[in-house]
Amino acid sequence: MANPLTQDVLVDPVVLTRALVDLQSVSREEKEIADCVEEVLRQSPHLSVDRLGHTVMARTDLGREQRVVLAGHLDTVPINDNFPSTVQDDLIFGCGASDMKSGVALALHLAATLPDPRYDLTYLFYEAEEIDSRFNGLRLVAEARPDWLRADFALLLEPTYGIVEAGCQGTLRALVRTTGRRAHTARAWRGVNAIHAMGAVLQRLTDYRPRTVTIDGCTYREGLNAVRIAGGVAGNVVPDACEIEVNLRFAPDRTEKQALEHVHEVFDGFDVELTDSAAGAMPGLSAAPAREFLTAVGEQPEAKLGWTDVARFAALGIPALNYGPGDPLLAHAPDEHVEIGKIRDGAATLHRWLAATD
Repeated sequence: MANPLTQDVLVDPVVLTRALVDLQSVSREEKEIADCVEEVLRQSPHLSVDRLGHTVMARTDLGREQRVVLAGHLDTVPINDNFPSTVQDDLIFGCGASDMKSGVALALHLAATLPDPRYDLTYLFYEAEEIDSRFNGLRLVAEARPDWLRADFALLLEPTYGIVEAGCQGTLRALVRTTGRRAHTARAWRGVNAIHAMGAVLQRLTDYRPRTVTIDGCTYREGLNAVRIAGGVAGNVVPDACEIEVNLRFAPDRTEKQALEHVHEVFDGFDVELTDSAAGAMPGLSAAPAREFLTAVGEQPEAKLGWTDVARFAALGIPALNYGPGDPLLAHAPDEHVEIGKIRDGAATLHRWLAATD
């Protein structure tokens, strides 16, 4: 198949968005889109290009004092009767249109059309963001090619509907368990019902009042919620075990250790097992490129309510922000779409920031 990402396509980020959406790339199936991206980037003489798995890296080496990373993931969630793309009025519909092929289009457009940026730029088009983190392209790069991530600032082109979303929340999942003693339900007094005992756990969740934390003008709302419950043996047996999975979304002023301690405090007296945890990221607004980017956007940043790969950069001491044309409320939806005007505005903003010379 001929590469649809031609030079004529790359000069128009709207046309490019649609071309990327029409390259099917469900997680773990990114080879075709990565091949196309790599091929077209290698046609740009101002870029050095390399690849790890299905993650493509391109960079300028102009001797600038500072380096900026622009990163976007190539994969999407599974298709849901929304492939290939369609256009209705000012909207491009299709799997990944919002999350985040419109953001990838901005980075790819800049990589091909901006040979002389004010910072040295590293572009990362990476695989497997939408699934288990062990497959995540940025994680694999950090392990195998950490030099690709070195920078003074990073911008993740996640869907933010054209505003800057700073930092991100941390996330933690844990199992809270109750135990009892089995018995026949006809002689229930001989047993102890573990599902009934879970009522106290649910009451603590009902009574829970999450924090609201403001950091550098960005307000993060925490949340602790039950997301799954399991228990029961048979229709005539008093159950002797029950477990509930809880998810804590925590502000980036908490460490993972502090977040887990908080969960243990909330469920004091119950068995708690940590199953998954990821640190958040502070707003990252102090770096000079970040301040200049905020000036180019012209709007106040907001807190990122959710976890994104900005946390991977923050863990390396690299401030990072989220910015992209897609609407995060439409991510993964069957009617996922992106506004054409947001794509054009985003391209203009990034060009204004990166091409400025004064």
